[in-house]
Amino acid sequence: MDFILDYISVNTFWTILAIVHALLAVALLGAITHQAAAVLAPARAGAPDKFVTHFRSVSGPRYAGAICVLWVLTFIFGAWIYARYRVHVRLPIEQEGLFKTLGAFELKEHLTTIGLGLLPVYWYLWKNVHNAAYASARKWLTVVLAAICWYAFLAGHVVNNVRGFGS
Repeated sequence: MDFILDYISVNTFWTILAIVHALLAVALLGAITHQAAAVLAPARAGAPDKFVTHFRSVSGPRYAGAICVLWVLTFIFGAWIYARYRVHVRLPIEQEGLFKTLGAFELKEHLTTIGLGLLPVYWYLWKNVHNAAYASARKWLTVVLAAICWYAFLAGHVVNNVRGFGS
């Protein structure tokens, strides 16, 4: 990593990491939201050709692998950024007494780790999509992971907005 810092500043390096993390998070959020919409309200045959119909008519099994890869990559980049967060963001927020904000972020960390642990089960359920016995578990696990993803995305933005990016 030191050789990179010969070409760009430390702040630029961390900004690039944060942007990549954010882009991965948005891709994950989009994929899992599409998949959750597809399991919660599957598109009906003969439904009018509208935006909502297209939004929920995705092929859930095709998204499973991408969601697993995106979750892991987003998690890795978030963990990498976490080292800087602990020193440059969390300490000033603690000094300002914004403990609810910190608690929301701590919950984000725990939930995303639980989600990471659930990914093998999620992947297995989606790879066995033809087994009707797994339909309910697959549906609700997808919804839980989507809820975790949305919470993590929003909590990350709140913490970023409280401290301000790059401050």
